[in-house]
Amino acid sequence: MKIAVFTEDLYEDVEFWYPYYRLKEAGYRPVVIGSGRKESFEGKHGIANHADLSIKDAKPGDYGGVVVPGGYAPDKMRLHPEFAEMVRLMHRDGKLVASLCHGPWVLASAGILNGKKVTCWPSLKDDMMNAGARYLDQEVVVDGNIITSRKPDDLPAFMAEVLRHLGVERESRASMPVATSASGR
Repeated sequence: MKIAVFTEDLYEDVEFWYPYYRLKEAGYRPVVIGSGRKESFEGKHGIANHADLSIKDAKPGDYGGVVVPGGYAPDKMRLHPEFAEMVRLMHRDGKLVASLCHGPWVLASAGILNGKKVTCWPSLKDDMMNAGARYLDQEVVVDGNIITSRKPDDLPAFMAEVLRHLGVERESRASMPVATSASGR
């Protein structure tokens, strides 16, 4: 299953790459969707990513969900209404809408937060409440198909909920194979 991962300049590097690789590890196909104004986007810490396609070419029906990383990229995404429209349509269809840090700005622009419980970077609290959401200061908040987190430190809890929502059960350490050396010990 393909999962859309949005990008724009000044994304929070770890909030993009951690979900990207966790989704890959779990057997999903993350597809990087950019604004279309260029092919590569640079994170806040200088790591570039490459967009697989433009938001203008993305079709919500092709994806099982969307991840909107934080940093300052969501502010730039809001200049392209197609990002919010894709989020709105995916939410309407009951698909995963996951976002963290400043990412919920795109959810607010999509008009899907009225009556929903969310969390985000603390400075966005008023924006979330003005969009009709109920703000909770927790590492991860799940309200139906919307999953939100506050900051990079929340990524393990965030991705655990994202993968649970997508149907991936975490393997317990007891069921994992024990590593052995080349000599078999």
